[in-house]
Amino acid sequence: MRRGAVHWGLLALFSDGPKYGYQLRTELDTRTGGMWTLNVGQVYTTLERLHRDGLVDTVGQNDEGRTMYAITEQGQAALAEWFATPVTGAERSRSELAMKLAIAVTTPHADVTGIVQAQRVESMRQMRDYTDLRRRADPEQEQAWMLLLDHLMFALESELRWLDHIEATVLRRRRAAGSPAPAPVDRRPGALAEAAEQPPAAGKR
Repeated sequence: MRRGAVHWGLLALFSDGPKYGYQLRTELDTRTGGMWTLNVGQVYTTLERLHRDGLVDTVGQNDEGRTMYAITEQGQAALAEWFATPVTGAERSRSELAMKLAIAVTTPHADVTGIVQAQRVESMRQMRDYTDLRRRADPEQEQAWMLLLDHLMFALESELRWLDHIEATVLRRRRAAGSPAPAPVDRRPGALAEAAEQPPAAGKR
């Protein structure tokens, strides 16, 4: 049975000793710098599945009456296997942005260039935010958080290169087909930076 990242992330938290449900939620939030926050219901649902599958077991209650869980030998073996197994293409390919653009390039009248430009501005805004967060992080106390930020920043750099590739490919094919080219995009660094400084649209954080 295929298990998701939440399943493994919570199981890994038991490596340093027994824990109760809400403690798992707090520790996951702390270790990921708030980037991977779960509600209490998700935590307890996952914890029930870990217990059902024999990966954790109850070990009594703490002084406050909370049920404590600890990783089992079966859980330790499964966790070791997860750490040793590379992430496959199936986990990487489920991207809303990839799906949006894959559909847009084959949809009549879809403004692919506009979609690309809007995403570029948003990705640059995110890059600026992550850069600022990393600058303010404590290298001694927040190493895991900094590594997560590095991952997000490298992913954004790759995304921006991919957006450039899509835009160039669409323009080339439109020219080859004799279709009118879209209005030119102001790609000057200053212009993009000004756009990135604009506040997010209503309903976006």
